[in-house]
Amino acid sequence: MRLFIGNLPHSYNEDKVREIFSQHGEVSNVGVPRDRYTNSPRGFAFVEMPNDEEAKAAISAINGTEHDGRELKVEEARPPRERGGFDRNRGGGGGYNRNRW
Repeated sequence: MRLFIGNLPHSYNEDKVREIFSQHGEVSNVGVPRDRYTNSPRGFAFVEMPNDEEAKAAISAINGTEHDGRELKVEEARPPRERGGFDRNRGGGGGYNRNRW
């Protein structure tokens, strides 16, 4: 099962996250995304645990606990959204509408 960990302290790396979750079962993979410009952790992580029962136990045990002053949010990760190309009909970002004039 793939888990999402939100509100992670920015000082936590893959090893620290693995340490927290391995107390509740086998951890097969840990990913802590980093900012592309500063290379600092972005404050969330993904953990993969092959045993679903252990993963559910980890969610129950860790969700809402405080780590370095931050309350972790742990839940089953949702599948990634598909990224498509630009679609004029879906609208764009920002408040300026080029088609207005």
